[in-house]
Amino acid sequence: MLDKVEELLQNVDTFTASTKEEVESFRIEYLGSKGILKSLFSEFKNVDPSQRKEFGQALNQLKKNAEEKVKSLQSNLEDQSLSEQKYGDLTRPGEPIALGARHPISIVKNKIIDVFNRIGFTISEGPEIEDDWHNFTALNLPEYHPARDMQDTFFIEKSDEAKDNVLLRTHTSSVQVRYMENNEPPIRTISPGRVFRNEDISARSHCIFHQIEGLYVDTDVSFADLKQTLLFFTKEMFGKSKIRLRPSYFPFTEPSAEVDIYWGLETETDYRITKGTGWLEIMGCGMVDPNVLKNCNIDPTKYSGYAFGMGIERIAMLLYQIPDIRKFYENDVRFLEQFKSAL
Repeated sequence: MLDKVEELLQNVDTFTASTKEEVESFRIEYLGSKGILKSLFSEFKNVDPSQRKEFGQALNQLKKNAEEKVKSLQSNLEDQSLSEQKYGDLTRPGEPIALGARHPISIVKNKIIDVFNRIGFTISEGPEIEDDWHNFTALNLPEYHPARDMQDTFFIEKSDEAKDNVLLRTHTSSVQVRYMENNEPPIRTISPGRVFRNEDISARSHCIFHQIEGLYVDTDVSFADLKQTLLFFTKEMFGKSKIRLRPSYFPFTEPSAEVDIYWGLETETDYRITKGTGWLEIMGCGMVDPNVLKNCNIDPTKYSGYAFGMGIERIAMLLYQIPDIRKFYENDVRFLEQFKSAL
């Protein structure tokens, strides 16, 4: 009898089923009112007394294994059925997919590019890891020039010889140098991109930010051409038609100027962001220094040009009244979702 029970235990352990009907047949065969276990328990009184304890333990084990097998198979088939209902029914409505939004930096960058594209500016891009020549020297910033201190640089490889320095670019003017080296005038291009400066992170500054710099080189280019280009941009971008140019200094342009737009004093916010003056600085600009043209193998006696540059974060903060530049880099979904309508 014990041998028979051992054989039944093996049969229970190896049994599998692919349908609920097969599981039910197995249950009836072993656990039903006329099943195998009922019959074996009826035979218990006929077992030799010396084997009853061992035989009883084996029967209890057989019953336990059979019940667990039934539960396991039923559970597996139930899970399979639910999975087929969920994923196999092609008539089920699709799960709602949350729509994303462009980052405000991308939105503003694309708007600026679109404005300048309409007046013939193409897009040029360059590497973020630069050499000293393209980031400094070619832009009229030779070694030991004091203006180099205006830009706290992240150096990757710093050498005793400045020309051997490798660094993270501090402005996208390096892209303009590369473009002038490989293209003959007339040149009309804008260079958007990410730049890096070793600055403390605060509500108004960051060590990573984005710029768009523009360059126009041709014969007889004047400061008046620059002013009209900037006036067109401010009208299209901000809806403001009043600008002013204040004398300034940049090593790669001469003369140089800061560009302000008249934001107005209509609201309390206007007073706050303009400090009560109504004017806001938005970018720097100037006529390309002849030394820069010469460094890029362009004849400064034949050609002239203008350049301008602005920070995309600063423009975005003005357009959307964002008080803290750090919000652009925190990846907070609650902040980003506010720009869905700006797509």
